[in-house]
Amino acid sequence: MPRNVTILGSTGSIGKSTLNVLSRHTDQYKVEALTANTDVNAMAKQCKQWHPQFAVMGDESAAQQLEDILKQQGSRTQVLSGVQGLCQVAALDDVDTVVAGIVGAAGLLPSLAAAKAGKRILLANKEALVMSGQLFINTVNENNAELLPVDSEHNAIFQCLPSDKKYATNNSGINKIILTASGGPFRTFTNDQLASVTPAQAIDHPNWEMGPKISVDSATMMNKGLEVIEAHWLFSTTVEDIEVVVHPQSVIHSMVSYVDGSVLAQLGNPDMRTPIAHALAFPDRITSGVEPLDIFEVAKLEFEKPDFQRFPCLKLCYEAIRKGGSASIVLNAANEIAVAAFLDNKIAYTDISDLIEQALESASADEDVSNIENILAVDTQVRNSVSESIARK
Repeated sequence: MPRNVTILGSTGSIGKSTLNVLSRHTDQYKVEALTANTDVNAMAKQCKQWHPQFAVMGDESAAQQLEDILKQQGSRTQVLSGVQGLCQVAALDDVDTVVAGIVGAAGLLPSLAAAKAGKRILLANKEALVMSGQLFINTVNENNAELLPVDSEHNAIFQCLPSDKKYATNNSGINKIILTASGGPFRTFTNDQLASVTPAQAIDHPNWEMGPKISVDSATMMNKGLEVIEAHWLFSTTVEDIEVVVHPQSVIHSMVSYVDGSVLAQLGNPDMRTPIAHALAFPDRITSGVEPLDIFEVAKLEFEKPDFQRFPCLKLCYEAIRKGGSASIVLNAANEIAVAAFLDNKIAYTDISDLIEQALESASADEDVSNIENILAVDTQVRNSVSESIARK
């Protein structure tokens, strides 16, 4: 029997890559539900090709537009909208696997819904763990859900860990987790150059094809900092045992260092279809469409220590996880608002880290973030506060 799949964020880069992999294995996987925010035309094309039982649009007017188009096509796909629709398709009885590819905090509630329903969750939405941390892990464990990382770095770590210690690195001979980072497009920029960076420059990543928000996060290395927080929760390890290494070639996706001196690394061409295929088929392997790595063409691999002055967002992420409480929620919310403002040319590139740092000053180490209501309340308050700061600029 084929595995039935819901793809949260099917019109984004993760969603498109997932559908590309699935198109090579239509006998093993069936698409039950697709979701998007506002891209009606892209969703209509996906529905025409994949014939899902459900299609969800985050925006209600977009859902109405999609429904009109699908009716004209004679499609039987049922259109839903909003958070309720997202959570519904994440928990469908017929679905085995949920690909959590929605960018940002918007992916938290449907990812939690999939965990509560005991699904195999292919987690590409790092904010689910950044914002809800222990709550998300507890929900996965209590409902016998299966959590498989799709981020290339966390998937690489997962592949390098002992088969019986995938989520518990303590007392398993592991010395350190090493997250690699490309350094993005501004790895060699001076502070003066960073002050005049444009959105077009920031979304032009040298190695990976990603959406605008994640591309900016990669440029500031906020993306890597969020991955540090995610790894802390995903692999039950202390933040002191997670090291970031700048690796411009993006060939080594991450490494695990062991107490006996061994360092295991996962290598491959920079293409998200590799970790997606790995997580879809785990513990088996399927083809992904990615060309095999030619080590002779790569020729050499370079490594550098990250510069916290050039990449203050990475430093702020370490500070947030050490502070605890609401700090990671504050960090994420402030970053999402700041990045959106930068992409809209409302603030300068260097203002992103300044706004996050200011927001973090209000974070409380004693805040109760053990339930989703408190988490969302903090998230909303920070978004409003940072938006007001941007308006005053």
